[in-house]
Amino acid sequence: QVQFVESGGGLVQPGGSLRLSCAAPARIFSIYNMAWYRQAPGKERELVAVISRYGSLNYADSVKGRFTISRDNAKNTVYLQMNSLKPEDTAIYYCNVNPPPLNNSWAKGTLVTVSS
Repeated sequence: QVQFVESGGGLVQPGGSLRLSCAAPARIFSIYNMAWYRQAPGKERELVAVISRYGSLNYADSVKGRFTISRDNAKNTVYLQMNSLKPEDTAIYYCNVNPPPLNNSWAKGTLVTVSS
């Protein structure tokens, strides 16, 4: 079942910034790698960024240098700081464990729209 709560999306102009947050249950947050994914209209869901429980980072090439993933272990929260946003970043953003769960359970996500 769905256990994550994403927030922070909204409408932003090209070049702008947003910070997404995701609250996770402690029992999951403490043992799994966490990730942000996104799904644009008419496209497959894709991996955006991963942070391991040890703090190592990985990013999709399309967001390298613009997005930063981080985690606050005390708050069981993972963040995605998005800078220099482009219209092609428009999507619903989801957080989940990485690799994603076999039961294909996803929260409702948070919508990011980049438009002038």
